[in-house]
Amino acid sequence: MIQRRKVIIGTLGVAATATAAGCSARASASSGNAVWTDPVADNQSTGASAPAVAAATVQLTVTPADKATGVTLLKPIVVAAQDGTLQSVTVTAGKTKIDGAMQSDGTWASTEDLAYDKTYKVVVKAADSAGNASEQTSTFTTVKPKHIAKITFQSNAMSALHSGGTYGAGQPVIVAFSHTVDKELAEKAIEVKTSPSVEGKFHWISNTIVHWRPAKYWAAGSTVKVSVDVLGKELGKGTYGDRNASASFKIGRQLIAIADSRTHQTKVYIDGKVVRTMKSSFGMGGTTKGAQGQEINFWTAGGPHVVLSKERTHSMSSASYGVSDPKNPYYYDPETIEYCTRISYSGEFLHAAPWNHALGVANKSHGCINLSTADAKWVYENFLVGDVVDVKNSPRTLALTNGLGDWTVSYDKYGN
Repeated sequence: MIQRRKVIIGTLGVAATATAAGCSARASASSGNAVWTDPVADNQSTGASAPAVAAATVQLTVTPADKATGVTLLKPIVVAAQDGTLQSVTVTAGKTKIDGAMQSDGTWASTEDLAYDKTYKVVVKAADSAGNASEQTSTFTTVKPKHIAKITFQSNAMSALHSGGTYGAGQPVIVAFSHTVDKELAEKAIEVKTSPSVEGKFHWISNTIVHWRPAKYWAAGSTVKVSVDVLGKELGKGTYGDRNASASFKIGRQLIAIADSRTHQTKVYIDGKVVRTMKSSFGMGGTTKGAQGQEINFWTAGGPHVVLSKERTHSMSSASYGVSDPKNPYYYDPETIEYCTRISYSGEFLHAAPWNHALGVANKSHGCINLSTADAKWVYENFLVGDVVDVKNSPRTLALTNGLGDWTVSYDKYGN
């Protein structure tokens, strides 16, 4: 009777069949592999038997190579089989398993990000054309950074950016790294996409925080997406990025407030049209010495400010900016102020000042923009973080880092 054998493999969904009608197997002394022969021909042969045909040994290639160190995270693990078929590939680092998939060219490639400073074990099972199974194990270790820089997105130094949120026309893109980075390398990893498309520039506030702004205020309805591709990339002096990150936001109506300390008025423009004119009182001017000997200026800073936050009430006192001596003529006790819209880190607000009877007439504040309660309430309810308040005719200029002073610098000088 003619014997038939069928060998089936395929844990990856690929089957190899080694079937020879009317054939049986015997061992080859020279190769150690199974050789298929014809039993009928053997029994009837009066001369030499037919030549043996051996199955080729599977050649497995694993990249990265066995025992490799300092392996980058930027390339996938790739496993290939020559003269055979891959049955399964398992990649682990301790209890963590890395996913992968077969590719159109017959190789297997990882589809999941690797981690820093981990040793990965790769176990490959394959079969040759005769269905003989084999297994190969290799290991490699990924790069070990000196420092890992995490990525966050900010609306300003006081709050994180709300991805998907709506901001005002003066809102810059702000990317913060948790560790000092090489600025040029970091900029190459950041991509800003806008609709409509606009050009923009980077400006570094420090070695860890970078801003990006267009030449002009954002147009109403603009959309902005920022992506930071840093996983596996060195950002200078052994610092690597923690992970790839992205965020997006949109611009609402374009609101620009022009606050003129000479006319004592603040006019609010929405999409180019005046929607509200408010009687105002600005900083009274003059200087004094603070508790640490620092000079304190009582002018409202001039130039474009950007709204940083809004508070229904805020406690204000002269001690908050350094005047703690009750004998100082600029001293005042803590007071709870209503409808406060902050425009600088140093404590400039648009807020209700019902005690100030010089609104629209004279500048009597300690540096804030005083408004009536009704006007301050309207500002609190209608302004967005990122809206612009441009203070005119002040002898003092807002410092670029005192809030979001990005617009106080002309575009040709921005980033220099």
